[in-house]
Amino acid sequence: MMTSNIFKWIGTLFTEYLFTPFNVLRSDLALKEFGWWISNGVNWLFMIVFIFLLRYWMKESYRFKREGTEDRAQ
Repeated sequence: MMTSNIFKWIGTLFTEYLFTPFNVLRSDLALKEFGWWISNGVNWLFMIVFIFLLRYWMKESYRFKREGTEDRAQ
């Protein structure tokens, strides 16, 4: 019984509180003049962060490979 209450609480946490900014974007801002641009701005922000982190990871991987400290255990 307690387990189902925990999952209900987690569901309520996400649907009522954590997704509120996305609901505002979807319902209020999407109907205005620049709604499409604002809604997709969130996606572009995630893409920029992903590309930056991927670039950093590849740079560090190349550095470890160049120094010979990469763990190549098979």
